[in-house]
Amino acid sequence: MDYIIRKLEEKDLATLVELCQNHADYEQATYKSIGKEKQLKNAIFSQNPKLYCYVIDSGTELAGYFSFTFDFSTWDAQTFLYLDCLYLEPNFRGIKIGEQVFEKLKQIGQENNCVNIQWQTPNFNERAIKFYNKIGAVGKDKRRFFIDL
Repeated sequence: MDYIIRKLEEKDLATLVELCQNHADYEQATYKSIGKEKQLKNAIFSQNPKLYCYVIDSGTELAGYFSFTFDFSTWDAQTFLYLDCLYLEPNFRGIKIGEQVFEKLKQIGQENNCVNIQWQTPNFNERAIKFYNKIGAVGKDKRRFFIDL
């Protein structure tokens, strides 16, 4: 299956919101799509982006996306790349796209002097956990908490 990994373009925003909905459904999470296209446009395409986003483009459809930010670690006293989202549509899983995504993330992280890449996944996402272990990632048992504002 042919595909390219490329930066998100403004014309892709509506599809990105759909992919976000599919991703939320997969992770059994709530997602409210109203207003997201404009908010994502402002976050990704501003002069000082708050979020970076790439898509997996098969030529006929967007098969997935990944988004990330750069953050700073107090303990490491260095910048790290935080992988916020990674999602592939079901028919694009298991064909090594994930490996290419992580190669791209490593390249971006190295170009930006990052100490590492960090991310999280739900405990029930066993397929992803198996993949992350296969590519050499090390998991940490933590809980993530939220307070709505």
